[in-house]
Amino acid sequence: MSSSPARKPHFPAVHLRPPLNWLNDPNGVVHHDGHHHVFFQYNPRSARHADMHWGHFRSTDLVHWELLPIALAPTPGGDDAQGVWSGNAVESDGELVAFYSARHADRWYQPVTSALSRDGGLTFTKHEGLLIAEPPDGTTMFRDPYVWRDGDRWRMLVGAALEDGRGAAVQYDSADLEEWTYRGLFLARDVEPLPGGANTEEGWECAQYAHFGDGRGAVLASAWDPEEGASCTVAWPGREEDGAFTAGAPQRLDHGPDFYAPAIAPTPDGRWLMWAWIWEARDEERVGAPGEWIDEAGWAGMLSPPRELTLARDGTPYGSVRQRPARELDRLRGDQRVDVSGEVSADAEPVDLGEIGQASDLTARLAPGAGLRVVTSADGTEYLDLSYDRATGDLVVDRDHASLDPRAKGGSWRLPVGEEAADLRVVLDHSVAEVFTAAGEALTIRFYPVGGSPWRLQATGDGSAAAYTVHAWDLAALDIQDKRPEPELAS
Repeated sequence: MSSSPARKPHFPAVHLRPPLNWLNDPNGVVHHDGHHHVFFQYNPRSARHADMHWGHFRSTDLVHWELLPIALAPTPGGDDAQGVWSGNAVESDGELVAFYSARHADRWYQPVTSALSRDGGLTFTKHEGLLIAEPPDGTTMFRDPYVWRDGDRWRMLVGAALEDGRGAAVQYDSADLEEWTYRGLFLARDVEPLPGGANTEEGWECAQYAHFGDGRGAVLASAWDPEEGASCTVAWPGREEDGAFTAGAPQRLDHGPDFYAPAIAPTPDGRWLMWAWIWEARDEERVGAPGEWIDEAGWAGMLSPPRELTLARDGTPYGSVRQRPARELDRLRGDQRVDVSGEVSADAEPVDLGEIGQASDLTARLAPGAGLRVVTSADGTEYLDLSYDRATGDLVVDRDHASLDPRAKGGSWRLPVGEEAADLRVVLDHSVAEVFTAAGEALTIRFYPVGGSPWRLQATGDGSAAAYTVHAWDLAALDIQDKRPEPELAS
């Protein structure tokens, strides 16, 4: 990627994003013409949440990427004058069709429209007019189409909130991607609690549907609070019958504070891949608000590396959604820095395990009471802690000491790992940690080290002897070729 002032310590190496400016939701995730395409919400002019366009990455192998010219931009005076907002894309008869939310200052809702590309997503021709011009009766929020093929017809979900307080995914179908018929509620639920104190909220953004055969599937949504805005991500495993989805209890899709708007797509080899928006945790008042630190940095937001999504048969009526880093991430592993087994003694003094890179891939097996500490300052006062709470069977990820800059947000979050041993994989990338358990749970958290020294890994304990086994590899940066024209690069 071209050099840029954004090349500072917090800029990621294995998480996709342009060199500068604002990024949020992944959009139009699709495999087409031999490429994985990942479009995304993008402000080409600043690091603030405004002026939404669709940026565009593509790759043949998920390791080598091209950053292509802007794919979709608002039309002045048009239905999308205030932004080309979130949606998805499908392949039809060798062409690429993008569906998106058209934002306009005169509407509280975001109607659905589309655009067609005959050159692999390099250029698009917008549909004349709107595909779905009005929301269904009884809705108070309506946005973010998700389209997929089901046999000889096309289907669409749109995220919604209902007047009766439920979050919902409403559904439509079509024979030709042009004329759409409303088919009622696909899934609607009252507000339900989630682990960590969050809940499923009154509105659902980015409602998506992963189907796994035999009617089994999962609805994914981003929980939207009408007062606070973006909250967290949710999955409902269930079964589709007669055009409606019957779901079990909701799952927290990611247990961390900084993961939102997941977008999914099937691949030619039969996997479901999922990308998401990993937002900032700097000095902004809330998600999407401006912040002095963000303005200084000149960039905000990144995309998660792709995750493989599965629906496990675990003895519950509908199974559970599980995830792991896409196997292609393994190809980025370089030198192994740490390969050690040992025990933290009862005096709880940290054990130094060695130096690691700021982009690293770790695996660990921790006995109850053991933990890992990523130390990022020479004096040891700046660190990210991961500790296995023997009382609850949770992994506690604590960033209260992870930045010496007082503008960085703190807090701790819990990830269920069980009561016998914690088998973990941790992807570190300069200012983000993604933690995965062997059971397919995940937690994503941002942190902002400013200590300036090489990173070190330590094993920690809670005052009782506890065993650990840890491996750590360097991660090579993604190969990203910036193919945008010079005026766009300079914006």
